[in-house]
Order: sequence, then C-alpha cells, then structure tokens
Amino acid sequence: MPAVTVENPLVLPRVETPDPAVTSARPVLGVVTAPEGFEGEGFPVRRAFAKINTKYLDPFIMMDQMGEVEYAAGEPKGTPWHPHRGFETVTYMIDGEFVHQDSTGGGGHLSGGDTQWMTAGSGILHIETPPEHLVMSGGLFHGIQLWVNLPASDKMIQPKYQDIHGGEVKLLTTADGGAVLRVIAGELGGHQGPGTTFTPITLVHATVSPGARITLPWRPDFNALVYVLNGEGTIGEENRPIHQGQSAVFGDGDSIALQASAMQESRSPNMDVIILGGEPIKEPVAHYGPFVMNSHRELQQAIEDFNAGKFGVIPPTQN
Repeated sequence: MPAVTVENPLVLPRVETPDPAVTSARPVLGVVTAPEGFEGEGFPVRRAFAKINTKYLDPFIMMDQMGEVEYAAGEPKGTPWHPHRGFETVTYMIDGEFVHQDSTGGGGHLSGGDTQWMTAGSGILHIETPPEHLVMSGGLFHGIQLWVNLPASDKMIQPKYQDIHGGEVKLLTTADGGAVLRVIAGELGGHQGPGTTFTPITLVHATVSPGARITLPWRPDFNALVYVLNGEGTIGEENRPIHQGQSAVFGDGDSIALQASAMQESRSPNMDVIILGGEPIKEPVAHYGPFVMNSHRELQQAIEDFNAGKFGVIPPTQN
C-alpha cells in the first residue's frame, strides 16, 4: 500500500513546515477507536467517526475504512443497489478494484489510487461491486468511503461525478522528505488537489516514514481530523499515542502535527493516515440511512420519492 507513490519523496514539491513563531498548533481534543462491522454484502469496515461528537465533524457525515482484507477466490463482495440523496459519497481505492453503476446510466472502474466523487444531489440509485475477474481470483481490497454533506441550497441539484485517477492526485512531501502527501481534494500549503467540492474541504492521504514527524499548515476556519489506516505513532504537539483504527480530533489553530513511531509492524512498514477537514456548513442535519437532509419532513419526502421511483430505475443489465 498504496498504489500511487514515488520511490524518492525528495523529488516532489514540498509543503513547508509552519513557523511556530507565527502559527498556532491545534491541540488534540480526543482520540477514539473505530468500531468494526460489516457493510453491503458483507465486506468488513471500521466506522472511523462513529464515536466522535457530530459538532466536530461538520461538513462530514461519516467515513468507513473498507478492509484491509485479503480475499480468497470467490470471496470478494460489494454493495447491493441502494439510494442516496442530499450529500456526496467519496470512494477512494487504495488497493483492489470496484466497478460502479447507477440509475442515470453512469458508472466507472476504480483501481488502486483512484477516487470516485459522486454528488448524489436530488437522488440516485447505485451499486458498487468487485469485477468478475477479482471475484474469481480473490485478492487484496482496501479503501475508504467518505460522506460529505451538501448545504441546503445544493441538496437537490442534479447528480454528477468526478472520476479522479490516481495519476491526477497531487503528490507532495514534507520539508525533509519524511512523508508522501496525496492531496485528493482541496488545498494544502498552496498546492491544489484535483477534486472540487460544493463545501470547501481538504482531503489528504499521507504515508509517513518510520520516525518521521510532519507539521502541516491547516486553514483556521476548517475543522481537522486524522484517521490512522495502518501503523502507529503520536498525534499533536502533545504526542498522544495513536494507532490503526483510531481517529484524532483537533481543536482550533492553524497547524497540525503527527509522528510515526520509529518501529512499525512488518506488514505495515509505514504509518498511513487520512487527514481531512472542511468549512462547517452550520445547518441542521437530519440523517436517516442513505438520506442526509435538513429536516425530518425532507427525510420523509426523500423516502416517498424513492418509493415512487423518482430516483431512477435499475438498468436491465449489470457489469
């Protein structure tokens, strides 16, 4: 892991370490452990934000780490057809493959390093499954799915997609080359990622070498969260311990810091983290299953519209 990287990070553009004399380090408000479960047809997930107070998540709704799991032949699983309305789903594949199909006739193929940014908007039906050849052979499967809320003014827009291929992700490093930073969306240290969003956010996948410390500039009007995909280390200037399957929530400030432990497990030679934050929407949230609206009446309308077939129809054939 992961599919998109470089052998020598020092060839990449660098994000300069913020000057502590003129910046304020964000304190760590808490570290929580994600509960484990199953999604779709039975693939394992960690619910990264399940134990975090929602006031620290806005504009994010939830994030699942899918896998990391090594499937035997015949075991790979996906999700059945299901609806969404009122938010965006972000599927980032680190290892493995997924095929997407939807009720608008859209779809695509995701492999290691690819991201699909689906704006559900007014409503859509979709399915995500491993391709047939992967079901036959088995193999490694690992990724995340993030739900990003939409402001009330955009909840009923037409559904749309952004397919971000791994080669389009902005690759950066730290001042000493101790980490590879993959900016999927938003801006980091003056460098822009390829993903565009209705709500301003930054989404980064960082691979931190053993013993390396990174301190990144972070917009003071954004919230800030870190989730550990694998490995272990410390978080914040307080050097609070953190390990695989844990999330950290930061308080106010304009820089965030973390460090990878000098010794890592042999199967996870580096510390991999998702770093994300966004500008809070500050609107009421009514969340029920696959619908994220602003009121219970809007949720009821979403259910009625889904039952009335207004989200489209499932195509007669599937990939």
